[in-house]
Amino acid sequence: MTTRPSRMIVGISGASGMVYGKRILEVLRDLEIETHLIMSRAACITLAAEADFTKQDLEALATVTHSNKDIGAVCSSGSYKTLGMIVAPCSVKTMAEIATGTTDNLLSRAADVVLKERRRLVLMLRETPLHLGHIRNMAQVTEMGGIIYPPVPAFYAKPQSLEEMVDHTVGRVLDLFDLDPGIVRRWPGTQGGE
Repeated sequence: MTTRPSRMIVGISGASGMVYGKRILEVLRDLEIETHLIMSRAACITLAAEADFTKQDLEALATVTHSNKDIGAVCSSGSYKTLGMIVAPCSVKTMAEIATGTTDNLLSRAADVVLKERRRLVLMLRETPLHLGHIRNMAQVTEMGGIIYPPVPAFYAKPQSLEEMVDHTVGRVLDLFDLDPGIVRRWPGTQGGE
């Protein structure tokens, strides 16, 4: 009998939106999902500029932390079973590496492995506006089996705080892995028609 792995790779690249990576790590920890954290050098720079938490705080939330230079880490092999990978946030640079199969660091290598093993890859792309090269890379990742998930707020949930907005987005991303931490205010439908 095959059992479903209970581990997830979490990549954090240099785009704005560090709070998404942090919250995903917190929620996966609460769900008792083993997490493998990979942070790019640019992520550390952005983190210092925008967050009130540190790299050490993020590492403390993860089960295992890997250096982005360690292309021989366990999650660089398809034989290492995972639920898949979330890159939160995902920069256009990281997305371009994944779209073109440029795997000279662990973050892009792990994403490439997830795709080749036909596991779920979700990129929380944080960039706007987009030029044609970005859109083509988004299409390429999608054609390869990945999911582009820009963290767009759902105002129908009537969030009362930034934390509620982040939780809703994180919960919807985890829905893609059939994980439900109970933090999504689900659409109740409308009454009537027009």
